[in-house]
Amino acid sequence: MQLLSLCNAMDYIREYKSFINSHNLNGAVRITVGITLPAILLGYFNNLSAGIVVSIGAMCVGNTDNPGPIHHRRNGMIACVLILFVVSLMTGLVSRSAVLTGMLVLGFCFLFSMLSVYGNRASSIGVNALLVMVLNIDRPEHGWDILINAAYVLAGGTWYTILSLLLYSFRPYKLIQQALGECVETTAGYLRIKASFYARNVDYDKSYRQLVEYQIDIHEKQDLVRELLFKGRNIVKDSTPTGRVLVMMFLDIVDLFERVMTSQQDYSSLHRFFDDGDLPEECRQLILDMADELDGIGIAIKSGKPSVETSHLSSRIRQVQESFIRYRDAKRTAENVEGFIGMRHILDSIEDIADRLHTLHGYTTYDRKFSKEVGPLVDFEQFVTHQDIDRKLLRENLTLTSNIFRHSLRVSIATFAGYLISRFLPFGHGYWILLTITVILKPAYSLTKKRNYERLMGTFAGALIGLLILYFIKDRAVLFVVMILFMTGTYVFLRTNYLICVTLMTPYVLLLFHLLYANDFRSVLSDRVIDTVIGSAIAFIASIFIVPSWEHEQITDYMVRVLEANAAYFRDVSAAFLGRPVTVTQYKLSRKHAFVALANLSDAFNRILSEPGNRNRLKQADKMHQFVVSNHMLTSHIATLGYYALPLPEKYADPVYQPVIQLMSTRLENTIAFLQGKNRTGESRMGKEDLRILNEKMNALMDQRKVELEQGIIESDTRRQLTGFKPVVDQFNFIAKVTADIEKLSQTLSPGALDSPSFSGPLSAVSTGKPI
Repeated sequence: MQLLSLCNAMDYIREYKSFINSHNLNGAVRITVGITLPAILLGYFNNLSAGIVVSIGAMCVGNTDNPGPIHHRRNGMIACVLILFVVSLMTGLVSRSAVLTGMLVLGFCFLFSMLSVYGNRASSIGVNALLVMVLNIDRPEHGWDILINAAYVLAGGTWYTILSLLLYSFRPYKLIQQALGECVETTAGYLRIKASFYARNVDYDKSYRQLVEYQIDIHEKQDLVRELLFKGRNIVKDSTPTGRVLVMMFLDIVDLFERVMTSQQDYSSLHRFFDDGDLPEECRQLILDMADELDGIGIAIKSGKPSVETSHLSSRIRQVQESFIRYRDAKRTAENVEGFIGMRHILDSIEDIADRLHTLHGYTTYDRKFSKEVGPLVDFEQFVTHQDIDRKLLRENLTLTSNIFRHSLRVSIATFAGYLISRFLPFGHGYWILLTITVILKPAYSLTKKRNYERLMGTFAGALIGLLILYFIKDRAVLFVVMILFMTGTYVFLRTNYLICVTLMTPYVLLLFHLLYANDFRSVLSDRVIDTVIGSAIAFIASIFIVPSWEHEQITDYMVRVLEANAAYFRDVSAAFLGRPVTVTQYKLSRKHAFVALANLSDAFNRILSEPGNRNRLKQADKMHQFVVSNHMLTSHIATLGYYALPLPEKYADPVYQPVIQLMSTRLENTIAFLQGKNRTGESRMGKEDLRILNEKMNALMDQRKVELEQGIIESDTRRQLTGFKPVVDQFNFIAKVTADIEKLSQTLSPGALDSPSFSGPLSAVSTGKPI
């Protein structure tokens, strides 16, 4: 019990250290200071109303200051400042006319929602342009006050831009370190899920689900670091040790993640061979120890301090290896030799990952000996996506086949309807209805539904918290400090957990109105709740009935893309077995595309499950999940095959692999063709025959090795040959099995079967210990 309490305490300490060094907290403090300082200073000089408008400008620009390359952040903030000024000016000019304001709402909502075609940063600018419009609708100005109000917004945006760029100039590497550290911590979480496969009575269904979810998260975090490093222009070519070490660190953590994926085993066989002893549990604990070590490295990277490497992990590895040797000497027979070969590869993988952790520990010191030049083996430009601001792209999306065009229509119509309703209501703050609609509505129905729920629950919970605070705390100075804390918390969770964000935002807004307008507090509270409910209802109805965009209508495209990416990945890896190894850049590029396509498919499938409809398609959903898991297994086994072949391609090059490789490639091509409704080609019987020959050769070596063990021969050429040959043949067998299963699944998931609106509901994933 004491040990469990100590472990829990260590977990809390680790989470606390991770939180205080995160870029979410760092950004939240920056935005909070940027927003509150103008209001405090101008309020001190008896001009609080102007200070609030300046703070609104700072807030809207701060909301767009998403993590990314500094030149993207700078250009985005400058564009946002100018757009906010124009929007504030135009809103002020028409605010005294309900008809003109309605037309402005309709036009601006469509225009700024269409900015999403240029990526997340442009989308964020569009949302905050709408936010400024909404906040100015209920504040009609006239004469020069319109221009002055717009100038205040301009001043606030400019102030925040200067503040953000100034802070970056003081610590140019901090954001990269924080993003890289979070990427390392997420990889540690993935490693913990892998450890669960070694537990007795493992829930394979749950573990596979978690692996897929973590892979989505890892992809997002790797993509952010990739942009920060390789779009930063000066980082890769940086002459300082810090910049070069950060690049090396990222390259190693991506390779480490692939190495963790390549540790895929036949877990049911593993438990069958070793569950009578403690080896699987010892391996599980050892992998968890490595995950803790990786977490510590991630926190060290985020904080910019060297990590502390102890001898605990190396001593634990020695203990497990000694346990393995004792168990092998006591239990090894001719019948279980295959299990011991598999366990030996598991321990080799663990030792390899531990060596990589040691290297990462060294990188955290930023010692010059680690800051070697990043060689010309990798062309970094190919690993990042570039988004040009091209009017042609905007024109091409002006069609109902474009999800962004549909979303823009939905937002403009729903917001216009919200504006009309607010004009006829005798109560409330009309802008809260519009604000709720613009914030909740998302291109995908599932995201809108999730946001709707979180907005309502967060508003009710936050209102209750606000009331309790005001009931127990009367001192205005204390209330102001509490408000600042809630405000900071709001921005900490703004991009990671919207439910917590709204729960913290509501008391922050209520405390703000209480401090400004104490007499109107009760009406403010009731108005916010009522207006939020009205806005949520409008957004929910719009997401279903106004040119809806359903994920199930696009899932076939995601399936084809992941198969094409895996086929290309397999082609590049298997080229080494044909004596034609690809370049390091080509290999890593195809690996990245496979990981990204798999993450996108998994994410799309999760969104489908939230779409409305009956539950008659449960079996179809189960098969679809098997398709997702099968592709995850396929990617893992291809990566494992690459781990063996790529370092020594000349060792494995053999013409006998040609038909086997062709067989698996044909299966993937047939699956793609079937999903696209095209003609398929027949499988090569020679490929099946050659795979059988490979297995017979491996089985012959296994039989010979069993005879040697019965004769007491421990070391032999057969053992060494089997150690290198069996893992490769095993991977080809796994890939052959998975590609066959995927081909069969694609025939049951007929084109159009997932396009029915009735495809929805929970699922029960494939529950098997073997990679399918």
